[in-house]
Amino acid sequence: MADGDAVTANAGTGGAAAFWAPGSRILWRYRENAGARFHIARPVTVVRDDPEVLAVWMAPGTECVKPVLADGTPVHLEPLASRYTRPRTVQRDRWFGTGVLKVARPGEPWSVWLFWEPGWRFKNWYVNLEEPLSRWAGGVDSEDHFLDISVHPDRSWHWRDEDEFAQAQRDGLVGAELAERVGRAGQRAVEVIRAWGPPFSDGWEHWRPDPSWTVPQLPEDWDRTPAHMSS
Repeated sequence: MADGDAVTANAGTGGAAAFWAPGSRILWRYRENAGARFHIARPVTVVRDDPEVLAVWMAPGTECVKPVLADGTPVHLEPLASRYTRPRTVQRDRWFGTGVLKVARPGEPWSVWLFWEPGWRFKNWYVNLEEPLSRWAGGVDSEDHFLDISVHPDRSWHWRDEDEFAQAQRDGLVGAELAERVGRAGQRAVEVIRAWGPPFSDGWEHWRPDPSWTVPQLPEDWDRTPAHMSS
């Protein structure tokens, strides 16, 4: 199957929408905050794509693009006070450890990631607050909103990266209007967790990748600007 292969299906809104067939290879990308360039790009394999959900698999060993400081220092090693103001660049790297299953529902301002320990022992869900995914021929694009939520197998949960969210506001990467919108999105996500709605109730923790799938390659033009984008 060629990268980005799509099938046409009725989206239930009076028109047709293009969905990727299972096994298609696409890019899952994030734009830099308060900027236009892409600074995160991850090749993934489509697990499911329909009007209800997009689910993709990022395999162990996948070559990705990630942001680093201009001198090559990993972002997380920089003190928080200067983490978002120091000059940055991007570098290629590989995703080590176990793979990640990413699940997103159309229009929702978050995606839910599933993590496992070695041996497929389920570890946790991770709610990544972000712009709703924008679809294009080669994948999906978003912008990360710093604030996250960890959800554990016993259904307990806790906020993550509140300090980074606050620092991003101080540094002007998140304005007052966006901060309010992210806060509302986080509260809606918490409501879904407490009600144990999708995707937490959908059994994704029992999913396993097709053993015939190979690791997708990172294309040279991973940062290309789509000629046309649709949500």
